Amino acid sequence: MKNTDYYDMILTGEQKTMLFQKKNPLFTYIFTVIFSVSILIQASFPVLAAPEETPDATGQAAQERLQLPVQTNELAFWPKGPAITAQSAILMEAETGTILYAKNIHEELYPASTTKMLTCLIAVENCALNETVNFTYEAVSAVPGDGSNMGMDAGEYITMEECLYGIMVASANEVANAVGEHVAGSLDGFAEMMNKRAAELGCQNTHFINANGLHAEDHYTSAYDLALIARAYFQNDVLRRIGNTASYHFIPSAGQPDDFYKTNKHGLINGTYSYEGIIGGKTGYTDNAGQTLVTGCEQAGMRLICVVMKEDSPMQFEDTETLFDYGYQNFTKANIADNDTRHIISNSNFFYTGNDIFGDSSPILSIAPGGYVVLPNMSDFVDLTSKIDYEAPDLKENEIAEITYYYHDTLVGSGKIIFSSRDTHTYEFNSNDEPVAGRPDNVIFINVKMLVIIISAVTGIMIFFLILHSVFSGRQDYRHERQRRKQLRSDKRLQRKNRKLAKRRRLRRRQR
Repeated sequence: MKNTDYYDMILTGEQKTMLFQKKNPLFTYIFTVIFSVSILIQASFPVLAAPEETPDATGQAAQERLQLPVQTNELAFWPKGPAITAQSAILMEAETGTILYAKNIHEELYPASTTKMLTCLIAVENCALNETVNFTYEAVSAVPGDGSNMGMDAGEYITMEECLYGIMVASANEVANAVGEHVAGSLDGFAEMMNKRAAELGCQNTHFINANGLHAEDHYTSAYDLALIARAYFQNDVLRRIGNTASYHFIPSAGQPDDFYKTNKHGLINGTYSYEGIIGGKTGYTDNAGQTLVTGCEQAGMRLICVVMKEDSPMQFEDTETLFDYGYQNFTKANIADNDTRHIISNSNFFYTGNDIFGDSSPILSIAPGGYVVLPNMSDFVDLTSKIDYEAPDLKENEIAEITYYYHDTLVGSGKIIFSSRDTHTYEFNSNDEPVAGRPDNVIFINVKMLVIIISAVTGIMIFFLILHSVFSGRQDYRHERQRRKQLRSDKRLQRKNRKLAKRRRLRRRQR
C-alpha cells in the first residue's frame, strides 16, 4: 500500500487540507488572499439566495393561482380584468379609494419587505428628516445573516433621511429596526404603533410584529390593507420621492465610514421594466411570502395603486404592468362638481346683472370642488346613484353633508355638499375695509349668507307692518261703515216722517 493511500484512509478532510497547505505554501497564500477578498465582497454586497424550487413545482403552483377567481369579473356591469398568477391582487384608484380590480383582496398573506412602507410612513409622521438615528446592538443583531441589509454596525449613526433611503432603496432590515427603536423606544413598542396606525387607515386583516417584514406567523396583511397603507404613503411628497429612487449613494460621514451605492430592486423603478408614470413602490420577498410588490402610477390625473402578493419572479412586475394597462384603458376620473347638478341650489343667476355687486355670489348649496368619481368607460355620470349622509364623521366647517356615488351598488367616489363659499373675500359693509390684493376695482364681493339674512329680516318687518296696517285699516273701515249705515237709517226715518207730514197737508187741503 502507498503512503498516500494510507493517509487517505486515516486523515480527516481538515487534516488533509492542512497537510496540502504545508506542502504548497504558494497555494496557501493565494487561497488566503482570494478567501479574504470574497469575505469582504460578501460583507459589502450581501445577496439573499433565491429559493430552490423545481421548475415543475413552480409552474404548477402558478397555474393553480392563475385559476383562482377574480371577484370584480363576477360583476356583470364591470370591465373584465386580466387573469394573473398572483395569489392576491388589487388595483385601487388612490383619491377615491375605488377598487377597479379585486382578486382575493382580503386574504391574509405575508407582506415581507412591503411592511417597510408603513415603517417609513410612521417615521415621517413622527420625526424630522435631520434627526440622528443610532444603531444599537439589538437593531443590528436581530437581522439574520442572510437577511437584506446594508452593513450598518452597532454604534454607527446616520440621519433619518438616509435611513428612509436605506429602507426603501436598499431594503435594509437593520435600518428599519433602528428607525423603529428611534421612533418608539423599542421594537415591540414600534410594532404597537404600526398596528394602531394600520387600524386608523382602515386595515382589518393586518397584524405586524416587526418593522422590516422578516417572516413570522403572526406578521400578516392583505392586498386591500397594503393598498390602504400605500394610499397614505403616496400622499406624502417626501416618501413618494424616496420610494421612487432607482439608486442611492451613501457617502461616508462621522457616524458611518463607508462609501457605497445601493440599487432599488423594484424593476419598474430601476429601469428593468419601463412604464410611464411610476411614482414609487416597494418589493418584498421571503420563502413563505413569495414575491410581493406594491407600486404607484399616475397618468392623466388618475393615480392608481397596484398590489400583487404571493407571486413568482419576474411575473410580479409583468402582472403589475398588465393591471395598470387594464385600469387606464377601462376607467376615467370625473370631477363631481362639474357633472352633478342635482344637489345644487344656485342664486348667482338671480342677482347677476353684469358688473353689479352680486356678480360673484356663490350658490347657496353646491358640491365641493375636490370630489371625484371613477367611471367605467362604458358608463356616464347620469348612470350613478347617490346617498347623502348629514352625520358623516369627517365633515368639516361649512360642509353640511357627504354624498357618496354608486355604479350598480359599487362605490365609485364621494364628495361634500357645502353651504355658500368661503374661498373669496366677503364684503361686510365696513367703511374701514382695506383693498384686497388681486380683487378687481369694479367688483365687490358680498357675503351671500349675511345678505339673505338681512333681506329676510327686512321682509319680515315689512310684512309685520303691512299686517298692522291692514288691521287698523279694517277697523276704521268698519267704523265708517257703521256710521254710514246709521246715517242711512236716520235718513230713511226722516224721509218717512217727511212723507207723512206731506200726506197730512194734502188731506187738510182737501177738507177745506
